[in-house]
Amino acid sequence: MSAVRRIVQPMTGPLHPDVQLSIRLGATMTRNQYTHDPSPVIAELYEIAGDRLDILTAEVGRWIGFYEDDYTHDLATALRALPLEMNDAIALGVQRRNAGTHSTTGFNGPHSNGLDA
Repeated sequence: MSAVRRIVQPMTGPLHPDVQLSIRLGATMTRNQYTHDPSPVIAELYEIAGDRLDILTAEVGRWIGFYEDDYTHDLATALRALPLEMNDAIALGVQRRNAGTHSTTGFNGPHSNGLDA
């Protein structure tokens, strides 16, 4: 019998520019999520996005849907007021927030399935 080997090819280049832009926008919002003065944050987001309002819309909407709460209220409220069509992206952010987490809790923990040694 021969062993099957799976070879994972390393990335051969940098991330696509759209992905880099998405990461930078998301990082900017997350870094400033507790701000009480969202105006400079919004100005920075528009500066970073340039003419890519499609990516800005998607990232802002997903961020609002995922992170909006009492602590991020000031930034989230200001972002919601932007003239962008974010409803679908906000819904996706909410869906991702409510998806739960992946874990192995219970496999050999307090609610073990009986496979303990």
